[in-house]
Amino acid sequence: MATSKNMARELTIFFFLCCTVFLPSLAGSDDFLQCLSQTIPSDLVYQQSSSSFESVLRSSVQNPRYATNTTVRPLCIVVASGVPHVQAAVRCGRAHGVRLRVRSGGHDYEGLSYRSVRPEVFAVLDLSRLRAVDVRPAEAAAWVDAGATLGELYHAVGTADRRLAFPGGACPTVGVSGYLSGGGIGLMMRKYGIGADSVVDARVVNADGDLIGSVASTDQDLFWAIRGGGGESFGVVVAWRLRLSMVEETVTVVNIERTLDEGAAALVAKWETLILQPYLPDLTIRVVVQDHHAFFQTLFLGRCSRLLRAMRAFFPELGMAPADCREMTWLRAMAFIGLGAADAPAEGLLNRTNNLGTYVKNKSDYVRRAIGRAGWEGIFQQHLSRYGAGLMILEPHGGAVSAGVLDFATPYPHRQGVLYNVQYVVFWLDEADGPAAAAAAGWLGGLYGHMEQFVTSNPREAFANYRDLEIGENVVGGDGVTTYESGRVWGEKYFMGNFRRLAAVKGRVDPGDYFRNEQSIPPLLQRF
Repeated sequence: MATSKNMARELTIFFFLCCTVFLPSLAGSDDFLQCLSQTIPSDLVYQQSSSSFESVLRSSVQNPRYATNTTVRPLCIVVASGVPHVQAAVRCGRAHGVRLRVRSGGHDYEGLSYRSVRPEVFAVLDLSRLRAVDVRPAEAAAWVDAGATLGELYHAVGTADRRLAFPGGACPTVGVSGYLSGGGIGLMMRKYGIGADSVVDARVVNADGDLIGSVASTDQDLFWAIRGGGGESFGVVVAWRLRLSMVEETVTVVNIERTLDEGAAALVAKWETLILQPYLPDLTIRVVVQDHHAFFQTLFLGRCSRLLRAMRAFFPELGMAPADCREMTWLRAMAFIGLGAADAPAEGLLNRTNNLGTYVKNKSDYVRRAIGRAGWEGIFQQHLSRYGAGLMILEPHGGAVSAGVLDFATPYPHRQGVLYNVQYVVFWLDEADGPAAAAAAGWLGGLYGHMEQFVTSNPREAFANYRDLEIGENVVGGDGVTTYESGRVWGEKYFMGNFRRLAAVKGRVDPGDYFRNEQSIPPLLQRF
């Protein structure tokens, strides 16, 4: 129960902001379910008593850590098949004190799109049936529903016109909405910018359940916030309008692996020196380091002959040869990279099936100063070579990510001076909290601690799309609203100087903190 003082404060905020503050209703979950039944067909609402509840819940869960008997499950799952269902779910939730967690592809690294860390009554709003992709080749644009995956987007774009592309990520089962709302990094961002840079409009259902048909033309601050600031904090994005990119009809993919004995540490060190050079925006080399190996994954937006000339000039040490090249269309390249096989059919990108066989934990960092050969030799010898189930993925920035783009242009602030993003990944097969999990956590913690000397500091930057609750969680104040100070702990690592503006937007569009999870943007409420 809120104190009289807190209730008075909330009413004051309501009066001056002219917005409805979310106050949990005593009617409870039964009235919420009854409300849903009046507006949404029963076959789209899966309660815990339903025989299909568990299968629907697990349908896009990507990490078995969050599919255990102790996982806090939703009251129900609303599988929206149209925007009116999204609006109805928001309005029923607001009216009866049940918050929504919105799921697109299910790749949230901490599972916050379908689970809660602590016991609470909530519902999952599943957007997987909202996945139409309307490609307009003459406009080099597309409207994409929020429930589509990157693979579905790539397939629709590449089949509509083989010279059109979208600069997205490598994993085809990632949801478009989660990818864009976190910023979105990928193999073409050096040429075309991060994914969010290609968003030109969006449709959003706000905290009142109203549909904003064009956010770009009606609310510039909200439009800024959803393009990298975590869309789940501000409303439900139901569709995105994207600017598509022109590519050559033939691109080249090259995968080269080198061991420590073959100079892997020196090669990674040389790769670091190439990123911020003002040339070769058509070339992206992503590096994966694991055990004693470095894996150089190259996407070049052109033919092999031109790639080889560039590599001989700037990176001859890698030893790339004509036999290493695989030329193909951009669409086939996305299938090759995402599905892991050169002969993977483009139709494989449409597969949304998940795999719950491997437990995983991720963390992230940013590097602004080259680590160098000695540093990489130490990382390999002291950490990577001692635990084969752990790896690091290095995503190069530079190019269009930073050229002429200020750090506050979108909420994604990791632009000027950033060499690359680091994603740490550790796998295990035991159980969520067994001995293997402890060993994996110990190794990851040791590597993350070792890397502190090489990565950014004050703050130690992190990537919002690689959500990590270990860097901080929200605290809800006595007034039922997330405190700004608790959000700063993790928020300034993801968003740096953009965090305060994000909180101000949140305070205007959702002052009652309805759209909330353990790392949602807290509302910064104006005092009068």
